[in-house]
Amino acid sequence: MTTRASALAEDPITAAFAQLVNMTPHELEAWLQADQSREVGAKPPQGGESTGHASGRHIVKILRKKKGIWNDADLRAMHRVVGSIKRHLAQRPGGDVHATHWADSLKNWGHDPLKVG
Repeated sequence: MTTRASALAEDPITAAFAQLVNMTPHELEAWLQADQSREVGAKPPQGGESTGHASGRHIVKILRKKKGIWNDADLRAMHRVVGSIKRHLAQRPGGDVHATHWADSLKNWGHDPLKVG
């Protein structure tokens, strides 16, 4: 018998989320407090928080939940996060990516491209 939690844990999106989000909740939360985090990403026309920064706050909440105890909003967010990280990775600039808006934006989405392992 498959439970909802085990089915969710085996879902391709939740598996991709677990693979692509390589920052811990603590690392991501600390990053989101940094000025660099607020300076990157697409912002609404009226100003305010970027899409990636807002998503980063939701990612922290998802990461702090027990595996498989996600609601529909969490699953939609995971889907959006996976797509955003994959799009960002496909747009990797040439050369050294340290201290680039590209790397900083990815970190808002929970993926540190400079993290090894």
